[in-house]
Parts: sequence; structure tokens; C-alpha cells
Amino acid sequence: MNMHSSVQGQPETIDRPTPEDHSITPRDRRFGRNAGYQPGRWWLNGDPVATAFYNALSLTFPRGEAFFIESVKAFRDVTPEKLQKEIRAFVKQEIMHTREHVALNRRLAEAGYDTSQIEKRVEESLDMTKGRPAIANLGATMILEHFTAIMAQQFIANPRHFANADKETADLWRWHAMEEIEHKGVSYDTWLYATRDWSRWQRWKIKSLLMLIITWNFWANRYTDTLDLLEQDGFVGFRTKAKLLGFLFFTPGVARKIILPWIKFFLPGFHPWNEDDRHLIDVAESEFEAAVPDRA
Repeated sequence: MNMHSSVQGQPETIDRPTPEDHSITPRDRRFGRNAGYQPGRWWLNGDPVATAFYNALSLTFPRGEAFFIESVKAFRDVTPEKLQKEIRAFVKQEIMHTREHVALNRRLAEAGYDTSQIEKRVEESLDMTKGRPAIANLGATMILEHFTAIMAQQFIANPRHFANADKETADLWRWHAMEEIEHKGVSYDTWLYATRDWSRWQRWKIKSLLMLIITWNFWANRYTDTLDLLEQDGFVGFRTKAKLLGFLFFTPGVARKIILPWIKFFLPGFHPWNEDDRHLIDVAESEFEAAVPDRA
């Protein structure tokens, strides 16, 4: 099947359920910059497994988000004006996410973790995208953005994910999650527009195949990466693997909790904004506002 799509000279015929009154607001926030700041080696409730999972996830973001930006920008100038504005706001948010995760990842290195193998795996995965048609990379971005959005819902909706965590690091993740929810429809709307001359069957078949492949690779790599960090702290063997699986599927169970949203992706008429969860953005924003001292 030809993965190239003609994106010029065609009328926009795709339904776009993104709320008309929805806006994307880049929030320039910085975390963990105070002199002498020390989050602690196991910053999430003293739990090495939970901490290692989030640290491993953070290590994927700088290169991953650069890939997302380039994949979406490749189609920006041929999309409708409103979507162009959303893409620009998406890019600004992702650039700031990258900056903050670079800082977090630097703290991991300063704590003595060797992150080279994890970074190498991320780089090798992205190297596979080189030379592929732009529409294929956009499809991969659309899938991974759905993953980040449905995980972000959990990070804000369920306080157990960051209970008793270092405040600065937890705030970074909540801020990131809030903006992932906010721009969750951008890459999908770009994909719909770029493939608007495809049949619905063709679009569904390609996106479903991509989702199955990327799901396997995503979880296999995050599992391996987390075990890599745990091994550096002396945690190895069956018991460590069982604890990691328990963290992912039982308590707090982020992998289990996103199964239903993952399944919904395959349903006819799926769109990320079929579920309007902007209230979670408001929840996160109110928490940030409550943490700012009254300067009156």
C-alpha cells in the first residue's frame, strides 16, 4: 500500500470532534532548579520500582518528543488555519517538556545512573523511522501521543500514582500530563487531514496495525529499561520482575487502567476528544495555583 498521501488541493472532509472552544496554552514552568535541590534517589514514596519506571519513561522523552515535533510539523503548512495554530502551540509545549525532562535526566546521571543503554535503545528505535514517508512517521506519532494522553489521564485522575512523591518531580509529571491531555487531538487531527483521501477502511487498517506494533515495542522497551535501572540499584531476579509487573498491572496499575482507552482506539469513529476530559486540566491547574503563595 502506498503510504504517501496527497495533502494539497483537497477539500477538508474529515469530521473533527476537537471542541471548537478548546485552546492549547503553553505553560513555561521549571522544576527542581532551586540551589541544593535533592529529590532523593527513590523519589516516589521511597519505592525503587515506581521510581525506576518513571525515570525510564523520562529518558525516552527528549528524543521522542523531537520526533513528534518534526513528524507533525511536516504537515503544518498544508493544514487548515485553526489546526496550524494548534500545531504551533503543540510544538511549544513539547519543546518545554523536552527541556524539563532533559533536566530531570541530568539529575539521574548525577545520581550515578548509567543511562547510555536506554538512550541507545531509544535512538535505535527512532533510527528505524529514517527514510520512511512522512505520513508513516505522523502515524507513529499519532499512536504514541494517544499512549501519553491516556497515561496522563491516570496520572492526574488517580492521586495514588504520585502519592508521597518528591513534590518538584511529581509536579513536573502532573504539568506534563496536563498539557498532554490538552493537545491530545493535534496529531490525530493532523493524521485525519493528511489521510483524508484514504478510505475509512484503509485508514483504520493502517492505524490499527501501527497501534499493535507500537504497543508491543513500547511496553517491551519500558519493561527492559526499568529493569536496567533497577539492576543498577542491586534489584534483580524473579522477585524484582514480579514487583514491576505488580506495579504496572495491580497497584497502582497504570498499564491495567489504560486497557479500556486503548481498546477504544480501534472502534469506528474513534477520536481522542470523544472523551472530553478537560476537567482534569482544571484539576491540575487548580493544584498549581493553590501551591503559589498569595502575593497580594
